[in-house]
Amino acid sequence: MTIEIPSNLIVAGVDEVGRGPLVGDVVTAAVILDPRRPIAGLNDSKKLSEKKRLALFDEIKEKALAYAIGRASPAEIDDLNILHATMLAMQRAVAGLAIPPELVFIDGNRCPDLPMKARAVVKGDSLVPAISAASILAKVTRDGEMTELDARHPEYGFARHKGYPTAEHLAVLASRGPLPEYRQSFKPVRRALGLE
Repeated sequence: MTIEIPSNLIVAGVDEVGRGPLVGDVVTAAVILDPRRPIAGLNDSKKLSEKKRLALFDEIKEKALAYAIGRASPAEIDDLNILHATMLAMQRAVAGLAIPPELVFIDGNRCPDLPMKARAVVKGDSLVPAISAASILAKVTRDGEMTELDARHPEYGFARHKGYPTAEHLAVLASRGPLPEYRQSFKPVRRALGLE
């Protein structure tokens, strides 16, 4: 089942990546697809291989009418909480679009405050092609940042776990302690800091 999208409206899709990890920004993307330049194979980024995501990442950037990345930093996540920081990052992504959309589809069950109509779509990253495209841009962007962090701190294994609280990650965090890029309000990080 796909969501019926009005053909006469400029529609953006928005998705986020990185609510669960202990480290790094929460990253969002907003994408307005060009109906005259369809992109085959769009799907929820988690259902695609890394190779397919990378190929689609370049194709989306080439063919989309507009796209933008938004983010909220670990400090903003600690200050606001992860939900409110995610909403802020989504607002930033939509505000960054070169073309203002008339309607925004948001993956999930709630919408940030936006100056245009918005609709939350549960499992939207599988149902709305523009949200699928946004999920791919956000995931490839954030995964790339985790790979860069891994190059600076290889002992933490960020390229493998992408900051998620795997057993391997929690063990390294406990023995080496958190880096400045960690989200200090998250329980495993607080524990490593001796605050729990």
